[in-house]
Amino acid sequence: MTLKPAAAVPGEPQTSPRRSLSSSLNLTDKIFSTGRDREVARAIEDGIAALEARLLVETEFNDGLADVAARYLLEAGGKRVRPILVMLTAQLGDGVNDDVITASTSIELIHLASLYHDDVMDSAPERRGVPTAQYVWGNSVAILIGDLLFARSSRLLTTLGEEVMRLQADTFERLCMGQLHETIGPRDDEDPIEHYLQVLSDKTGSLIAAAARMGVVLSNAPRIYEQAVVSFGEKVGIAFQLIDDVIDMSPPAEGTGKVAGTDVRAGVVTLPILYLRKLATTDADAALLLARLENPTDPASNIDDAIAELRVHPVTVATTAEAHRWAREAIDSLGALPDGTVKKTLTRFADSVVNRTK
Repeated sequence: MTLKPAAAVPGEPQTSPRRSLSSSLNLTDKIFSTGRDREVARAIEDGIAALEARLLVETEFNDGLADVAARYLLEAGGKRVRPILVMLTAQLGDGVNDDVITASTSIELIHLASLYHDDVMDSAPERRGVPTAQYVWGNSVAILIGDLLFARSSRLLTTLGEEVMRLQADTFERLCMGQLHETIGPRDDEDPIEHYLQVLSDKTGSLIAAAARMGVVLSNAPRIYEQAVVSFGEKVGIAFQLIDDVIDMSPPAEGTGKVAGTDVRAGVVTLPILYLRKLATTDADAALLLARLENPTDPASNIDDAIAELRVHPVTVATTAEAHRWAREAIDSLGALPDGTVKKTLTRFADSVVNRTK
């Protein structure tokens, strides 16, 4: 049975609320204390407005179903972190220009497309507070909408030159390989934890890194900054996902209807589980907890209690510490950047990634 989302009306695209740089990157307005800081923030917020308008144009396919479905997750929300990073690193050069807006739009379309595909593969019931696209229209439509968005993203970049097109193609390849490796799991001779971290790098870090690099390339910034922002993007992406592993086990906010440990209950591999598996080879208590977590439907598992135990277990503490380590390395990668608004904002962003609770 397919359902039509009540919020989406063909021919009546909805506009997104105006976003600020600070709210999108989970920062406080207080960091924008200097005149230059405020100038950069205004330029990026104007760029965000242009991005939102462009996204509405680029998700129009002159087809009733395609238009509604392609805008479904767009209108459901999202902080536009990746396109904002394009605009932020562009401040190392000439700032936000038409090419930077085009690249920002393309990056967000790639991200949106990947969400449609991920939700199909994960059989996810909800995304951004609404039923996922494959629940509403079925797997085939969700996959094809993702493909349409990938195609539109690629077409946009044809105006920006071979280097940017190659960067997008290489990033798309890494996204696919990351998903493939997550699906099939590690080889017998491969360390599961290293395998997992590489999956996070490919599935999340690669697109953040590509966004940061595009801003440098398309703003004519000095190329010496390029590797710094790429390394930052790769590492902060891993940190982001590791904190997600911890947040998954957090008690849900009252009235949300969610449960703690959604990933664990679904059998999704997370770093706390991988650490627990390693510990269970020598620790009997860890082995017992792991057995309960890996059999969530068994009444004897007391899965709610097992997840609560995992939440405060040393393996989850170690996961949090690992996330902070990647964030510190991301910040250390910025050494080549000049002191100023961009470096300060990226540093605060990395800190906010690992200190968030949702």
